[in-house]
Amino acid sequence: MVLFGPEAARLAAGRYVPFVLWFNFLAGFAYVAAGAGLWARRRWAAWLSPAIAAGTITTFAAFGLYILLGGAFEVRTVAAMGLRSAVWVAIARYASPRIAPGPGRATPPAAGW
Repeated sequence: MVLFGPEAARLAAGRYVPFVLWFNFLAGFAYVAAGAGLWARRRWAAWLSPAIAAGTITTFAAFGLYILLGGAFEVRTVAAMGLRSAVWVAIARYASPRIAPGPGRATPPAAGW
């Protein structure tokens, strides 16, 4: 509601940071694509996952700089960005060696998938 809703929704959201909000909105589409690709064991998804992690960490770092420069923010945004970063780093680390090696659809590893 904050991005496309009325002014009242923006006021109710508190001290949101527009570039973080837009990144998270757009990244949501990549999250869905990566999730579907990982579920189908598609090789491109093993490459998309670290890209999502890198983008999230980069946005988190820019957000940290924004805070250091005195920008208004909500503590819940710090927690959410930290969680997103950790989750996508974990997904990327888990998926890459299991999916990336072969062409197209990956074969299941000998154990542990």
